[in-house]
Amino acid sequence: MSRTPGPSAVSRAAAALAALALALLPAAPTPAAEGKPAVALSQQEAAKGAELTATGTGWPARTLVMLLVCGQNMIGGTNSCANADGVAVSVADDGRFTARLPVAEPPKPCPCVVNVASVNGDQSTVAVPLKITGHPVADLPAESGSARLAMLTGARLKGGDGVLTWFGAPPSRRFTATIGNLGSAPVKDPVFQLGTGHGVFAPQWEEARWKGTIPPGGKAEVGLDVELPAGAHGDYTVSLKYGETVLATQPWGVDRPYGVLLFWALLLVVIPTALFRLGMAVVDRFRPRPGAPGRHRGSGPAPEGAAAVTARLPKVPPAGVAGPPPPPLPWFTPEPREAGPPQTSAPSENRPTTKGHS
Repeated sequence: MSRTPGPSAVSRAAAALAALALALLPAAPTPAAEGKPAVALSQQEAAKGAELTATGTGWPARTLVMLLVCGQNMIGGTNSCANADGVAVSVADDGRFTARLPVAEPPKPCPCVVNVASVNGDQSTVAVPLKITGHPVADLPAESGSARLAMLTGARLKGGDGVLTWFGAPPSRRFTATIGNLGSAPVKDPVFQLGTGHGVFAPQWEEARWKGTIPPGGKAEVGLDVELPAGAHGDYTVSLKYGETVLATQPWGVDRPYGVLLFWALLLVVIPTALFRLGMAVVDRFRPRPGAPGRHRGSGPAPEGAAAVTARLPKVPPAGVAGPPPPPLPWFTPEPREAGPPQTSAPSENRPTTKGHS
């Protein structure tokens, strides 16, 4: 009588087959977090002239990546890499790629890395350590602020002007740039310098601290606020510097605050108008009113004596009508004269006065 194997025997056989299959398969790269690029090498140590197989996962689909063998952990950028022996490969739709990279001798001593960077897309960068047999090894150079950070993408000025800026408020923008860490140590809370220059004048530098950490081989979008003086206008230049190296420069054209000119124009119209109205109010306050006695000659009723004199004046007849001679006025009545012969002419000093006939 044959015996049918039980469930436990079947499970043990399946587990043994799975273990055998895993042992025969080549080692796969360590899976990266979702959306984070990763690279695995077929060998961690190789001689000069050998060939490596690099496998990448999690890279942006349909982008181009560049693989370089670099010395000194790529401190200082691609100047420490074997650029002539680099390899470019396209990423598949699933974010994977496979490339065969020759182990070339970099211009700098080890420690060495295989640097994989995305040429387009989000410009991701991954550095994988590699030991090159027979290549010299030296200590890493002292890192400086300018050697660890480098500019990856162009700088931009974000923001715009508001209504207050149109009336002379200080213009402000946010200077943003993508900065990469090319060193072997993380950079925490780096202190940059922002310079603003007007026209052909040299920029005036001010320190600006960015809060954050840039890991080795990583990148970060740095955003720093920049502000100009009140009423500033014209062509300005904003520069970003780290250490002694200027990383980026961005032009900034500031419009003239025409609201200030409009304000002064209105002020020149309003103030004279207000002064004129104030002066007219003062004149109207102290102007004599009709019927007020003693304020102005001819205003108000005539005095009583003048009315009596006017009533005694004779009436003048119309032109061309003869009338009785006007009575003499009392103040024009001639004084009475003594009787005597009429004087025909005025006496002269050269001849004597005639007193009578001889």
